[in-house]
Amino acid sequence: MGIVQQIREDVSSIFERDPAARNVFETLTCYPGLHAVMAHRLSHGLWRMGLKWAARFLAHIARWLTGIEIHPGAQIGRRFFIDHGLGVVIGETSEIGDDVTLYQGVTLGGTSTQKGKRHPTLGNGVIVGAGAKILGPFRVGDNARIGSNAVVLKAVPDGATVVGIPGRVVGKLGEVDEKRRQIAEKMGFEAYGLTQDMPDPVSHSINTMLDHIQLMDERIDKMCGSLSRMGEHVERIQPLEMDFLDEECGYESASETPKPPQS
Repeated sequence: MGIVQQIREDVSSIFERDPAARNVFETLTCYPGLHAVMAHRLSHGLWRMGLKWAARFLAHIARWLTGIEIHPGAQIGRRFFIDHGLGVVIGETSEIGDDVTLYQGVTLGGTSTQKGKRHPTLGNGVIVGAGAKILGPFRVGDNARIGSNAVVLKAVPDGATVVGIPGRVVGKLGEVDEKRRQIAEKMGFEAYGLTQDMPDPVSHSINTMLDHIQLMDERIDKMCGSLSRMGEHVERIQPLEMDFLDEECGYESASETPKPPQS
């Protein structure tokens, strides 16, 4: 895949993950995280061509302009998003998969002065919260969540949530968490992998709310199905766009406005 196509995907991914993004022009001109990634795509190409000084100098200029330091030797996958971004540091031997999101102050660093692999590898779909430090040549599994200000010093399983200093696994993504994530996406926000076991009353309240919404959705789905089989027309419920109800209840479009009840 060419650099231009990668940048197009990077821009598109911002609209999927940041509700503050309004149009392409604003995104291209006002997102330092995107600027840092675009510069890295170019500097990494120079690095692979053997133009090491030119690659380092371009990375140095990008760091000065954006406050984000990405070594040109780092390998970064598709649709990579750095939100806010100030203070992010990504080391030379870091490897980042597809659809990864980093927030401000994140460090992907090493704990050794020896040459060779000394920085972490992030799998696909990883989210790293603000201020987190991931230090060492180990792997953070696919869809893992690293909490804000956590210090991670060892491998993280797929789908796990890590918090604290040193980082500890407080939960793994299961069927219940996946349902919560799907409901959260439909509501328009990212649940950040919050688990019921996390020592945070706010996250517990959010998860309880998501569980309740999931239960209501299942019951409404069954009611719509029963009424449709009886030949009754069911008006659309707003504001959530629950696509999986559309086919069952026979809605014409997701934007259909419900009519007031007839007296």
